[in-house]
Amino acid sequence: MLAAQALDALDMAGRRRTLRAYDRDGIRLRLPDGNVLVDVASNDYLGLAQDPGIIDRAAEYVARFGAGSGASRLICGTLTAHREVEEKLAAFLGTEAALLFGSGFQANATLLPALAELLGGEAELLVDRLSHASILNGAFSHGVKAKRFRHNDLNHLEDLLKEGSGPRMVVTESVFSMDGDRADLAAIADLADRYGAPVYLDEAHAIGVLGPEGRGLAAELPGRIAVTMGTLGKAFGGFGAYVAGSRLLIDYLTNRCAGFLYTTAPPPAVLGALDAALDVIPSLDMERMRLASMADAVRMAVQAIGYDTGASSTQIIPVIAGTEQAALGLQQILEMAGFLAVAIRPPTVPAGTSRLRLSLSAALDDHTAGQLLTVLSCLPPPGLGLPG
Repeated sequence: MLAAQALDALDMAGRRRTLRAYDRDGIRLRLPDGNVLVDVASNDYLGLAQDPGIIDRAAEYVARFGAGSGASRLICGTLTAHREVEEKLAAFLGTEAALLFGSGFQANATLLPALAELLGGEAELLVDRLSHASILNGAFSHGVKAKRFRHNDLNHLEDLLKEGSGPRMVVTESVFSMDGDRADLAAIADLADRYGAPVYLDEAHAIGVLGPEGRGLAAELPGRIAVTMGTLGKAFGGFGAYVAGSRLLIDYLTNRCAGFLYTTAPPPAVLGALDAALDVIPSLDMERMRLASMADAVRMAVQAIGYDTGASSTQIIPVIAGTEQAALGLQQILEMAGFLAVAIRPPTVPAGTSRLRLSLSAALDDHTAGQLLTVLSCLPPPGLGLPG
C-alpha cells in the first residue's frame, strides 16, 4: 500500500521511472513493438561496447578462465589476469598501481569512507555539490565528515579549505555527468597544494575520451592528483571501475576498502574486454576529435533555438527544458523522430532544471549525425509547444 502511494506521488510529479527493454545492434535499439531508435543516450562514447576485437577478447578470456572468478580477491579470486590487467591499466594511466572494482557506484561509495579513515578521525571531505550520487553516498555516510562547495566555485572551495584545521580532501569529477562541463583541475590542484589537501578525482566521463591518448584529464597534471577513479562501462565499452594512485595507497585500499574486500572479483570477460580496450584506446585520436566536433555542432543547433546547454564542453549535452513535463515532451519528440534521448528529472538534477540529456558516441556515422542535427533544429523553442 505504501509503495503504491509513493508511486502515485511520483506519477503526479512526472518523476516515475520504468524499465524498457531493447535489443541492441550497435547504436540502434529495437523495441518489442519493432520500432528502432538510434541511441543518443548511452555512455558508449567510442562505440567499443560493440567492437569485434573487444568482444573476441572477452570471449577468449571466458574460454581460458571460465565464466566467474569464484571468490573475493583476498580469498582465491585473484587470477594472474587480474594482476596483469591492473598493471596494464596503471601504465596507461601513468600511476604506480591500479585496483579493479565491480562498478563505479561501488567504488565511490566505499573508497571515500576508506580514505577518510586513512586521513584520520578529524578528516573532512570537501565535495563539489553536483558530484555523482555515488560520491555523495560515500562522502556523507559511515560517519564521514563532509561539506559541499558550490559547483565549480573555487572561491567557495577556498573558503572551506581556510575554515578547517584537520586533514581535508577535495573531491570532484573531471566531467560532470548531467551537465557535461569540466572542473578546472589545474586551479583545484593549486588550491589543494596550497592547503595541503589531496585531490580525489572521478574520471568516469573523461577517461577514454579526454586528455592525451584518452588517459583522462588527470593526465594533463602528472603527479598532482592523489587518487583517480574511473569506470570501464562507458568509453571503455565493458564493465566495472578502477581506482589508481601510488602503490602504497593501493595496498592500503586492498586491506581497508569494504567495496573491494567483501565482493566477488570481476569475472574473466570483464578482464578480457578491458585488456583489449587498453590496446586500442590510445590510437583513437581521430574518433575523439570527431566526437568533440559533433558535440559542438549539437550545442550550436539547440542553442540557436534558445535552449540552455549550461557550461557543457564535452560529449554530454543537456538541453535544459525546466519542468519535468517539458523534458518528457522533448524526449517524446526525439523518439517520434527515431532517436532515444532520455529526460533527466529530479532528484537526479535540481528542481526546475529537468532536461534532455544527449550523450554522443563516435559510433554515430555522419549521415545519422546529420539527421540528429535536423531533428534538433526543428524542436519547438523553450516554453512553446511543450507541456509545463
